[in-house]
Amino acid sequence: MGAPAAAQPPLFVREEQRRQVVVPSAPGEPVPELRVALNVTSYLRFDASLERGSLEVEGRSTRFRFLDVGERLVAFEPLVEPGPGERLVMRVRYRDGGQVLLALVSHPSLVDKEVELVRQPRPPEMLEVKLVEKEAELSVLKVRCAVGGPAGLVASGQLDSRGIHIQNFEGHVPPDNRSGLTLGGGTSYRASLWVVVSVRVTNTEQKPWAPGSARLFSAEGTPVRVRLVQLNMLQLQPGESGLVAVETDVPSSGKSPFRLELLDTEGGRLLPIHEVMF
Repeated sequence: MGAPAAAQPPLFVREEQRRQVVVPSAPGEPVPELRVALNVTSYLRFDASLERGSLEVEGRSTRFRFLDVGERLVAFEPLVEPGPGERLVMRVRYRDGGQVLLALVSHPSLVDKEVELVRQPRPPEMLEVKLVEKEAELSVLKVRCAVGGPAGLVASGQLDSRGIHIQNFEGHVPPDNRSGLTLGGGTSYRASLWVVVSVRVTNTEQKPWAPGSARLFSAEGTPVRVRLVQLNMLQLQPGESGLVAVETDVPSSGKSPFRLELLDTEGGRLLPIHEVMF
């Protein structure tokens, strides 16, 4: 008679749940918990578009078999299940502002297969504050448009019969730069009295960015006076791209290629751009 078969551990079968969760509308409210499980793909459906590059979760590269972020959907499957009492915080930002905090936990008998996340209606006072902010942004853009344009350029006397020399350039950001900003190429405009260098910048960090100042140097290291730094929006939110225009004097000496340095308003994120041509 053969030896008795070894006892098999009990197979845990969790009941799959489909439910709706209301996203907290104010700081300090409890963070909703989502029950996850090994070998179960969970789907989170949001009621508004997401910033796809804004999702953060602890152990993203080591604790998940896969994690995919869509326009309004987050799908994931744990590779390592949260332990007893453990909460993995997931954070994702909406494209229209605000963020969602969720806590991924394990449960002995339940798992959230599909969760619909909805936001509470915003109270009137919050909408009024948002309206004031948007009106202020519109006022800034109107002022910028009023002082610009071809007619304003001619009226200022800064455009003469010698015209403008336009040159495209790729630019180069040192690989060890840690600003969280990337470059998408640029264009220079050189007249007899001024130079404008425009570059497309993308913010890959989780913190908004706006240029506060700029420095320009010739190939020999000679500084060129910067007159104005301008972004075509108030600031770059995470994942956004924008056009930065830098107006300078015409260099009295020094040759191409130039080096342009963009510094944020807080002075902590420096983007050095080499091989600027004009």
